[in-house]
Amino acid sequence: MQENINVIAPDVKFGRYVKVYNFVNLYGCKIGDETRIGTFVEIQKNAIIGKRCKIQSHTFICEGVVIEDEVMIGHGVMFINDKDPGAVNPDGSLKSEKDWVCTPTLVKQKASIGSNATIMCGITIGEGALIGAGAVVTKDVPPYSIVTGNPARVLRKR
Repeated sequence: MQENINVIAPDVKFGRYVKVYNFVNLYGCKIGDETRIGTFVEIQKNAIIGKRCKIQSHTFICEGVVIEDEVMIGHGVMFINDKDPGAVNPDGSLKSEKDWVCTPTLVKQKASIGSNATIMCGITIGEGALIGAGAVVTKDVPPYSIVTGNPARVLRKR
């Protein structure tokens, strides 16, 4: 007996010819035509993935992230959507969805994000930009720029 090894909610909107590998968690998101989603990926509600993207294993794409067409997301990339995270409110009560603000992030067409990069919220990664492996991106990345480091800085044009 084969168990269901993917958790794909019925509210996920798939384009044509999407390939989803095993052990994923998808809910409330939109995935464009011909996109490939690797093993151990989670994509949350209200995230949008464009056409012909490649999302590699162990990546986390949270609510508020928009990834345009033909983007490459490397292994273990983490997106963040909360500028002021916390478990509890000032009164000690547990925070709920109504107690935080989702800050969106945009990844423009044909950008590439290297493995283990962390993408802070509220930024735009420009068209054709390249984010180096392990970079911590804290501000907008100009189109066709290569950025690396913590915090990520522009090295040169692509």
